[in-house]
Amino acid sequence: MKVIAFNGSPHEKGTTHRGISTMAGELEKAGISTELVWVGNREIRGCMGCGKCRERRACVFNDDPVNQFREKVNESDGIILGSPVYYGGIAGTFKCFLDRLFFPGVDLQFKPGAVVAALRRSGGVTVFHQLSNYLNLAQVLITPGFYWGAIHGNNAEEVLRDEEGMQLMRTLGRNMAWLLKTLDAGKTPLPHPPEEKRVRTNFIR
Repeated sequence: MKVIAFNGSPHEKGTTHRGISTMAGELEKAGISTELVWVGNREIRGCMGCGKCRERRACVFNDDPVNQFREKVNESDGIILGSPVYYGGIAGTFKCFLDRLFFPGVDLQFKPGAVVAALRRSGGVTVFHQLSNYLNLAQVLITPGFYWGAIHGNNAEEVLRDEEGMQLMRTLGRNMAWLLKTLDAGKTPLPHPPEEKRVRTNFIR
């Protein structure tokens, strides 16, 4: 099994990466591989609303990485979306990427997904909900956690001091691994329940 994780931060090894990589570490312990993809530093145009992707199942623009990762997403068994908080919302480049990735439709129905919002002080719940919207509308199974998926800190080292946030990332990783394995186990046909020898009772004398 394989999970694809997108880091929407302009910083490759910053707070968002720390959250995603912590989750990935728990998945790896459970024998599930994770591919971390850094897209926050790329030049990605926004959606033009042309609607052509509905016919093609891909964006008409091929000069950035959106279509490049579509097949990887479709082939994955789960997905993680991570973004820093910029002015109370998703980082702009990442939103452009997600709008154009999800709008044509992705093959993630009933696969597990999780989100990470990295922030200094506030705005985490807003970004958590924004990222979750993409997963909800793609009919992704949202991985349960004991709190909203947000971690706090100015940099990757400071995030380690957010003990509750780091615990949440580990919990999400373990819960996602359990969900993936549970779904995989469900693909194996269950044996029919055992049958007893038929008993026939005649009450007519």
